[in-house]
Amino acid sequence: MKQNKIIAITGGIGTGKSTVLETIKKLGYPVYSCDETYRKLIKDKAFLTNLKAIFPIAVDEKFNFDRVALSNAVFDDKTLLKKLNDFTHPYILKTIFDKIKDSENALSFVEVPLLFEGGYQDLFDGVIVVKRDLEERILSTIKRSSLTREEVLKRIENQFDYEKLDDFTHTIIYNDDILSLEKKVIDAIKKMC
Repeated sequence: MKQNKIIAITGGIGTGKSTVLETIKKLGYPVYSCDETYRKLIKDKAFLTNLKAIFPIAVDEKFNFDRVALSNAVFDDKTLLKKLNDFTHPYILKTIFDKIKDSENALSFVEVPLLFEGGYQDLFDGVIVVKRDLEERILSTIKRSSLTREEVLKRIENQFDYEKLDDFTHTIIYNDDILSLEKKVIDAIKKMC
């Protein structure tokens, strides 16, 4: 019998996945973030050893991670990007699932930005997709990053098209009003229990 029910939270850039995750955390549920886990892993020698074997330019002799070198290597090369994702994403998810397995909680939430791109949705007991108006996504991303409007639009174009999802298969939260977002999150969690 499965001990934990694990729900993925996903959505495109600037939709508010982190805001939804933070709301769930405030409600008392355990939350995990693939991005946060990755930031910890790039300081882990075992992870860096494996990464160095695949991408020698990404890790120096003293096991310092070179984000710029790795980004430059994979930015315009879809084959190298797939190779990187095929290594990092399963490693990140295994790290998170190991933590969840050891917890006593019946319901856990994991923010997974590239859930559908990686085909990881079947690893979870449910999926919450966060959607938001395109212009709001653009403005939100520009505000929190140093990206230009054109750079944000290029990233959105390269991401999975969440508008194509069947609303009957996954739980959809529209992040169109920050005041009602908490209620939408609570309603979504009730449906998943």
